[in-house]
Amino acid sequence: MFHKKKIVWLLLLPGMAGLILFYVAPFIGGIYYSLLDGTFQNNFVGLDNYRRVMQNSMFQLGLKNTWELSILCAPVIWLLSFLLAAMLKMLKERSTAFRNILLLPYLMPSSAMLLIWLTMFDYGGVINRLVVALGLERVVWLDGVALRVPVVLLYIWKNLGFSVVLFASALSAVHPSLYEYASLEGAGWFTQAFRITLPQILPTAFLVFVLSWVNAFKIFKEVYFISGAYPSDAIYTLQHFMNNKYAKLDYQDVTSAAYIFAVGVMALFALMYASKAVRSPDKA
Repeated sequence: MFHKKKIVWLLLLPGMAGLILFYVAPFIGGIYYSLLDGTFQNNFVGLDNYRRVMQNSMFQLGLKNTWELSILCAPVIWLLSFLLAAMLKMLKERSTAFRNILLLPYLMPSSAMLLIWLTMFDYGGVINRLVVALGLERVVWLDGVALRVPVVLLYIWKNLGFSVVLFASALSAVHPSLYEYASLEGAGWFTQAFRITLPQILPTAFLVFVLSWVNAFKIFKEVYFISGAYPSDAIYTLQHFMNNKYAKLDYQDVTSAAYIFAVGVMALFALMYASKAVRSPDKA
């Protein structure tokens, strides 16, 4: 047994070495730079950088938009993926093709996706033609507050398939007899989904929700390709702030903003895990 454990650690060593070298070490080392003034002497200034960054209006705007987009996107992707996975379960073997189609955007290059999205939401594109057909005026989707709509839809389209696959894998482990008994009792599809399916796959459902939150914070790349480094205030995210500061070599502001955001995310996930532990206590 001890020999087998040593082999496992040996196999994990390359991945752990890369994780420590490229993630853990820079994360810890950045704390040092966030406490300096950035001059040639690298004077120690304590928490002055954090106070200055928190008072920066662009940091406040980016932080607000980042949280708003994540709060909007994560629950939507979770609910849609669960409902789609439950529907695909009813198709059984025929669901494979639909799952592959849903997963395709997740595997596509971002540049290809953006070309499709820019064409659809162009002023003379498909979406505006549908708007005109409904008797409404065209909308400038790629500018101002309206840009949030294609950005949110792009995030959902890109990440929906991966969440559906996770849910579908968990659903395959639910015993069919539970649904048969529920059908005999007169329970409909919606009741079965939320009274039988969801409680049975609760750990996977929680994992999908966490991953949805994490992916919502990665929406910067698509927004950057659409609007550049300085988009409208409606979609200016925290990643824009840090990217622009990095381009100006303001490493102290970059690291300070990153750690402020990291503390907020860690607090959120700690709260989520604590609530999960309270709702699902260990059985004696």
